[in-house]
Amino acid sequence: MLLMPEKKTDDKQGERIAKVISRAGLASRREAETWIAAGRVAVNGAVIQSPALNVTSADRIAVDGAPLPRRERTRLFLYHKPRGLVTTHSDPQGRPTIFGALPKNLPRLISVGRLDLNTEGLLLLTNDGGLARVLELPATGWLRRYRVRALGRVTQSALDRLRGGITIDGARYGPIEATLDREQGSNVWLTFAIREGKNREVRKVLESLGLKVNRLIRVSYGPFQLGELTDGAVEEVKTPVLREQLGPALAAQAGADLEAPINEALNDKPHGISPSPPAPLRGAPPSPRKRGEGGERKSREPGEGHQRGARTMRTKRRRDRSGGPRPARPRPG
Repeated sequence: MLLMPEKKTDDKQGERIAKVISRAGLASRREAETWIAAGRVAVNGAVIQSPALNVTSADRIAVDGAPLPRRERTRLFLYHKPRGLVTTHSDPQGRPTIFGALPKNLPRLISVGRLDLNTEGLLLLTNDGGLARVLELPATGWLRRYRVRALGRVTQSALDRLRGGITIDGARYGPIEATLDREQGSNVWLTFAIREGKNREVRKVLESLGLKVNRLIRVSYGPFQLGELTDGAVEEVKTPVLREQLGPALAAQAGADLEAPINEALNDKPHGISPSPPAPLRGAPPSPRKRGEGGERKSREPGEGHQRGARTMRTKRRRDRSGGPRPARPRPG
């Protein structure tokens, strides 16, 4: 097998190969680097060994022998992740994945961060690895808001102390906004808002307060809301809305291309790599919709506005058996 000579890393022309693969919507930069190390990527007919390589539009890139798809317009999708799915393209344990459950007419997508197996709610999906990377960064500062049901008792004063952050087993967690919404039997319902999204952060912080989380639903990520999106459903954010919510600075930092055409050929290919069979979908989870509940109306974050293309407001209040309010089905149109 031929090996391609490496270009010097100080080459000012073009972009790093992993970044180009990521922007094509095939994988994150980290995944692309793993593919390169495994000998799955070739440039101009020769397999490369290192991601320390700059390429230009004149170079021919192939992954697993298939030409790299032409980069299309940066797109963002809202997905209502059900419980019981892992946020990965393939799972060594054979568990069902979100990419196996998504409709097959979508382009290749990657997730903006992850939700745990038993966490449900809003997950952002994009075809642009550069955008995913920027939106995941704690420095971006986008608030992630959750609806939480937990076993035990806690006071609002104890929750207020989380505003200064907390250290658990040597790990430091930044400022947290937490509100005690109500008590229900032996459980409490909370609204929990964080900006970093570290691994199992909500569960670990609440465990430190003597609470055991038994239901966790993400209801918003930055300006994007779960709203009326039904369990397992996907909805694309319209390009004008995406442009408005990103703003020029974030769009430039991500290298987002909001002017390119949509590559319909990508929509006819399976998204992700080796997806598992889809899992059965469950009913819609609870979501806070009262004015002021969850903090959306009390203190709106920069860029957190009405989503004209996402139908995320004015939810009818209903109750499920767990006692939490849940969204109604989307209105036609």
